[in-house]
Amino acid sequence: MPDGRKTSPQWHVYLLRCRDGALYTGIATDVDRRLREHQDGKGAKYLRGKGPLELVFEKAVGDRGLALSVECSIKKLSKAHKEALIEGDGTIKRIIAQWLTACREEGSGGEDG
Repeated sequence: MPDGRKTSPQWHVYLLRCRDGALYTGIATDVDRRLREHQDGKGAKYLRGKGPLELVFEKAVGDRGLALSVECSIKKLSKAHKEALIEGDGTIKRIIAQWLTACREEGSGGEDG
């Protein structure tokens, strides 16, 4: 029997390749829906007129906060590193592990005397 608690949606980080080869990084709970929105000219202004768009990477990462942190880390990568991530070099696992470790350390905090 359900206990009445709502479950949080699973957030994903994704990369889209634009017509000119540029890579766009975003997050969503429903990547297919979000891709359709981008293709219909809704959402990120950056992508308007840059189609066709191709989904080249998608990874479930957890809650929204972690997804935002992972997205930020990916955006800081060079294009070559993003391409390696797309090819599955393990970069995404390291990024997620880094943020999970930071979150645990931040949440554990010590007691003040």
